[in-house]
Amino acid sequence: MSIDSEKDLEGLRKIGRIVARCLAHMQSKLEPGITTLELDAIGGEYLAAQGARSAPKLTYNFPGHTCISVNEEAAHGVPGPKVLKAGDLVNIDVSAELGGYFADTGGSAILPPESKLHQRICAAAKSALEAALLEARAGAKLNRIGRAIETEAHKNGFTVIENLGSHGVGRALHEEPGFIAGFYDKKDKRVLKKNQVITIEPFISSGAHEVMESDDGWTLLTNRGIFTAQYEHTIVITDGMPLIMTLTA
Repeated sequence: MSIDSEKDLEGLRKIGRIVARCLAHMQSKLEPGITTLELDAIGGEYLAAQGARSAPKLTYNFPGHTCISVNEEAAHGVPGPKVLKAGDLVNIDVSAELGGYFADTGGSAILPPESKLHQRICAAAKSALEAALLEARAGAKLNRIGRAIETEAHKNGFTVIENLGSHGVGRALHEEPGFIAGFYDKKDKRVLKKNQVITIEPFISSGAHEVMESDDGWTLLTNRGIFTAQYEHTIVITDGMPLIMTLTA
């Protein structure tokens, strides 16, 4: 979507704050012994208390309020009986709707003890998001986002998941400008426009270039022993630095 009014901006900021706080609340409950289903219920209860609706449920009838992906699961993990244990790398993706506005956020966390690999991959994913945000301004080519992400990944000795990417958001969970690659795509000639609403979500991997769909039809996986970290913001494009909608404050 494109922001047309102060009402649009406030609507996006409100749902953005809700999903960001929901993510933080769920991450605060991470501990060995909790199941992903129990963790998802905590997120679902938080969203409901704010009057918000789970976007994956609303849009795709996803079997969970949130997506919770553990270790080799890179994205779209289905909440279930899986018990979290010490050392797990856990990604939580929270997207929701309120008043006709959608926002999307996510983040990876490690249950102590933290391995050096997990620490490094999370740090690289965070720096990739920060680098991409610096490129997201009106008039810039869309592929500069992917170039920034890919550069950070390679600089840290990691790869990018090429069949996962960022996307438009705002009036729907997924909308124009459609798929935004996390790597440099020289064929992509699209240009960012002022007031455009998109996500930026790098998927940084310890060796994979693609994910595979699991037997449940939802969860996206890498090979055993290959891990992925992801951090995500919903943003509004301006002439300068983008406005980040998914902040807790």
